[in-house]
Amino acid sequence: MTERINVLKLAPDAYQAMRGVERFLHACDVPPATLELIKIRASQINGCAFCLDMHFRDAKQAGETDERLWTVAAWREALCYTDAERAALALTEAATRLADRPDPVPDEIWADAAEHYPEEQLAALVVAIAQINAWNRICVVSRRAPGSV
Repeated sequence: MTERINVLKLAPDAYQAMRGVERFLHACDVPPATLELIKIRASQINGCAFCLDMHFRDAKQAGETDERLWTVAAWREALCYTDAERAALALTEAATRLADRPDPVPDEIWADAAEHYPEEQLAALVVAIAQINAWNRICVVSRRAPGSV
């Protein structure tokens, strides 16, 4: 697969703005492991090999276990995730698949997330989900190659 265009190089102001969002997420109170799980799950749904490669590596470097990384796609059946992580993953799936149902983010998914995260963390989760979906779209459309960081 050949990269079509280097959006990050050709739109440096946009890239820097997105990096600003990443700095916010890095400093927020959502556990880093949860943020990586969100990034991995959305990237799986969106078929973004570049982001999957990067976030699997980041998660491993941060101490994430192989079992948890291997089973993100089947998180509902896996026993290794906390209730809070499950709520974040459910919210991630709903917000990533907006067109898949008439009520894209049902109240029960939101209520479950709100049970586990205070409002500031919920806001950060929403931003994190939107951000990884934006990165996925840039990388998939431009055909950014895995491992090219």
